[in-house]
Amino acid sequence: MANSNLTNAKRAKNDEFYTQYGDIQKEVGAYLDYNPNVFRGKVVYCNCDDPFESNFFRYFVLNFNKLGLKQLITTSYKPSPVANTQLVLFGDDKTLTPSKGRPKINANKFIINEVYDIDGDGEFNLKDIAKQLKANKHNEWTPLEGDGDFKGPECVELLNQSDIVVTNPPFSLFREYVKQLFDYDKKFVIIGSMNAITYKEIFPLIKENKMWLGNGFHAGNAFFFTPNARGYASGVLDDKTGLVKFRNCHWFTNLDHGRRHQSLPLMTMEENLKYSKHKEIQGKKTYDKYDNYDAIEVSFTDSIPSDYDGVMGVPISFLDKYNPEQFEIVKFRHGDDGKDLRLKDGTCPYFRVLIRHKKK
Repeated sequence: MANSNLTNAKRAKNDEFYTQYGDIQKEVGAYLDYNPNVFRGKVVYCNCDDPFESNFFRYFVLNFNKLGLKQLITTSYKPSPVANTQLVLFGDDKTLTPSKGRPKINANKFIINEVYDIDGDGEFNLKDIAKQLKANKHNEWTPLEGDGDFKGPECVELLNQSDIVVTNPPFSLFREYVKQLFDYDKKFVIIGSMNAITYKEIFPLIKENKMWLGNGFHAGNAFFFTPNARGYASGVLDDKTGLVKFRNCHWFTNLDHGRRHQSLPLMTMEENLKYSKHKEIQGKKTYDKYDNYDAIEVSFTDSIPSDYDGVMGVPISFLDKYNPEQFEIVKFRHGDDGKDLRLKDGTCPYFRVLIRHKKK
């Protein structure tokens, strides 16, 4: 259900999924554990985040000094339907007054250069940030001239000034969004659908180790707030919390983290055929082979044989366990005939990644 709901949301371009603070904290923490200075002296840009409600803004501004940030930039794509309902701190959106007619609420830009306990109460929190912004104390809060589209000239100029982009971009624009990050040679930590792995523009980046999966959501479940929940999320909406659960979302990044270098524990082919917990494997004489490619079918990541030297077809969920020092990605999905991988019985396993053990 969650997969179909996410697809429906994508088709309808209902792309306003608001990430939970705890999920951001956990994900960023994985990069800090691997390299405590990964954000130090860097400009972080959240370019799909209304500063009025974004937990990305909240996390990075509250941890500005701890992370050692040089600058934090946050821009919104358009006035958010949940503005002032999440952080409820900064008051009304600033506006631009057009030459004719009533003032029009516009997208906003926050640039944070310094944070401190401005009111002297001994505690640093969002109230201090609000006072600094309103007093223009070494920080900037202004409306954007345009609509805040990440492809627009204002946002591209800010992107040029940044080092690391961290956000939850629109699912329907994921290809364009990732392309822009690579065009401008940016480091990034972003959220996307696992289905993005299958895109012809995305998989080569993963294959070439230019982009990989991040640390991930707890138990593979991503919970988002969205103002459009009831429109497409029947069956996964929690009425008590107002959060919608999706199982096929993940973090994508080109920042290193420790989990990426953990080797997958494996049994031999003989052991798998005898002891695998999967009945589809246990008790068989051998692994199935593809009819249109010289490789074996491995239906479960934990059933990859440790002693097989050839190519193996594994589910795309394997990429969550992918260690580039342990495995090499050969190709995706298609056999020698250019068609989907096909077993001897004519069946085509769903979206297989072809891998082999890394030669030592």
